[in-house]
Amino acid sequence: MTAAKEYRYLFPLIEDDLSSKMVFIGGPRQVGKTTLAKAIAAAEKNALYLNWDNTDHRRSVLRSQFPPDTALIIFDELHKYSRWKSHIKGIWDTRTGGEKIIVTGSSRLDIYRKGGDSLLGRYHYYRLHPFSLAEIAARSAPKEFTSKPPILDFSAAAKGISELMRFGGFPEPFLASSERSLKRWQRERFERVFREDIRDAESVQLLGQIELLGALIPERVSSPLSAASLAEDIHTSPKTISSWLELLSRNYYIFRVPAWHGNLARALTKESKYYLWDWSEVTDPGQRFENMIASHLNKFCHYCHDAFGIQAELYFIRDREKREVDFLITWEKKPFLLAECKIGKPDSLRPLAYFGSRLSVENRFLVTLERSYYRDKQTGVHVIPADRFLTALV
Repeated sequence: MTAAKEYRYLFPLIEDDLSSKMVFIGGPRQVGKTTLAKAIAAAEKNALYLNWDNTDHRRSVLRSQFPPDTALIIFDELHKYSRWKSHIKGIWDTRTGGEKIIVTGSSRLDIYRKGGDSLLGRYHYYRLHPFSLAEIAARSAPKEFTSKPPILDFSAAAKGISELMRFGGFPEPFLASSERSLKRWQRERFERVFREDIRDAESVQLLGQIELLGALIPERVSSPLSAASLAEDIHTSPKTISSWLELLSRNYYIFRVPAWHGNLARALTKESKYYLWDWSEVTDPGQRFENMIASHLNKFCHYCHDAFGIQAELYFIRDREKREVDFLITWEKKPFLLAECKIGKPDSLRPLAYFGSRLSVENRFLVTLERSYYRDKQTGVHVIPADRFLTALV
């Protein structure tokens, strides 16, 4: 655990990228972005940390006045400045001493989708995730991925899965390992996300209704969300619900897992599943387990994309005959891995076998908290303990 606390999985990649480009670090509030940036800065002789929320720091940012011997500058929460994109572009383009730059923020910094002054070609963007089982076990993240699908190693099992299930993967509550600390942290984080991040960074009204939406999601994480149903509960329109879900995603409170609609003629495509970045908020054990697995798979996909440019994407599958598999990972748009979650003993393996055959996917997993690990000869499904499955990821 000490290694995970002091040496996050993105550290070497960011350190390497800083030699040629700016690095943007996005991710949910309190996931460790600032701590990671400062750990990287500690290796520099003259590093400067500037937080937009600090009045003196803000003045220095706006005036672009930095000590002449500065080797690295960290801009924290700069996205709260409405003209931050053009401002950081000007700072980067007018550097005289080759200063390195890190920009962190709890709203999305992948700004190329939003127009304005383009920063393309000037930065690399990373999404920092909570602790995962592989990370708390101090397993080194893969150093290279290619367009060829990887062979994952499921031979080892790491300790700590019960603690991850109970306290989530955010550093503060996980390291404290206290129910009292967890409850207080959850409440404080919820208030800060909704009453600070969303209020300050977004032009929104009816903040109370958005908070209500956020409070309703934890009990619905394992099922496709119906905007119409939520609209009835919150007394607004389905279109508004969809925009609010995107808002919560943009501020790293939830993440979306869409339905796969590739070469399955009778697949359902309209609704998506949404999961929490902090799975400890989900009270039902089965739903929490599924959310935790989803978060690990999402972290794996983001790592492959952000670090190596691999188009790894997470989906779920459901068809009109109500066959369903919780998760499908595609690798460069081709089905790569299927995973179903089950806390207890497995029941039917048929959906995994059916979709595995239809999509030509050999990596078929029933992930469980049971200790048995075997391959079912009839279906080709690997029934695998979660501590072994998750250790093979990032």
